[in-house]
Amino acid sequence: MDFSRVALSDDDRAFLDETRAFITKLVTDDVLRRQRERGENFDERVHLALGEAGYLASDWKLESEGGFSPVRRRIFQLEIARAHTPWYHWGTTSVVARLVHQFGAPELVNQVVPGVLRGETRLCLGYTEPEGGSDVATCKTRAVREADGSSWVVNGSKMFTSNAQNAGYVFLLTNTDPEGRKHRNLTMFLVPLDTPGIEIQGIRTLDGDRTNIVYYSDVRVDDLYRIGEVNDGWTVMRAALDSEHGITDPEDHGLQYIAAMAAHGDIMAEVVDTVAAIAGQADDESVGYRLGRSVARMEAALSTPGMFGRVAIAQTMRDISPDLMDILGAASALPAEAQGAAGDGAAEHLYRLALPLGIYGGTLEVFRNMIAQHVLGLGRPSYAR
Repeated sequence: MDFSRVALSDDDRAFLDETRAFITKLVTDDVLRRQRERGENFDERVHLALGEAGYLASDWKLESEGGFSPVRRRIFQLEIARAHTPWYHWGTTSVVARLVHQFGAPELVNQVVPGVLRGETRLCLGYTEPEGGSDVATCKTRAVREADGSSWVVNGSKMFTSNAQNAGYVFLLTNTDPEGRKHRNLTMFLVPLDTPGIEIQGIRTLDGDRTNIVYYSDVRVDDLYRIGEVNDGWTVMRAALDSEHGITDPEDHGLQYIAAMAAHGDIMAEVVDTVAAIAGQADDESVGYRLGRSVARMEAALSTPGMFGRVAIAQTMRDISPDLMDILGAASALPAEAQGAAGDGAAEHLYRLALPLGIYGGTLEVFRNMIAQHVLGLGRPSYAR
């Protein structure tokens, strides 16, 4: 792995200064306070401003399409992370927009993508169901085609549809052939969330974030919003899941995030630095040893690519956050802005974030099985007696 520094040209240095000033002015203390209170990982004003300034379009497009160069993309990602910008749902929106562009009807692409790049249109994921867990292919939400073939009627419910309250469309997985073979009975739709029959209910997670359960009751969807062929939704889903799982990246130049959830790894690195600044000078060999162990594990996780990195980042965060809290003592259990909170609640936030991070996009156990089967060739697990 090449750890060399990248020398910035004068133009790239100017881009760094301009971007840092823009984001610093945009992500105010009030924006961060609202994020702590609401846990939406989204701010309307911030998102629209990034769209208006052209950052979203440049981030979405490849360099060959007029998007960021590798250096500028990395600068943008680092500045977004440094400011703690509430924008994780841009990742979901950009992935779905790319799938709409790849598999959707041209009329739908023209309807959706320009608004996405301006920041006006957001997209969310409707995969998981209340009883389905990580195996999204067990989908029970039904889509039945009307007799004239022009539209569909959808009934069912989806769990963990994060950002549905701020989105214009949901990328919805449906079952269109209950008697068909698993993976051969699924169809994807991009459903407008203002369609009658859709009800969004908020749910709070352990780390304070908001997600949603969404109910679909006789929701009529025009066939225009179908993404891909009927009963071939798994082909579309595979492209989406590969991105979410960190298996593929459209560019490979050495500056891109090498694994899914690597941006959450940036948060872990910042917390480790915060704890080290507070306790690193302690006259206690055990503190130095435990800090060093946490740093070594963190660096190893952040250097691990693909699906392996997806597991390593979440597992490392789970493993080191209790140790970091223990090093700081009882005050580490106080949250941000609480009087006496150690490091303004940094380790406490990491501890709460670590638990759901091992579920996002599938549980760590599912990822480990995927690594065992598809990478190591160990075959499918057998749970029969």
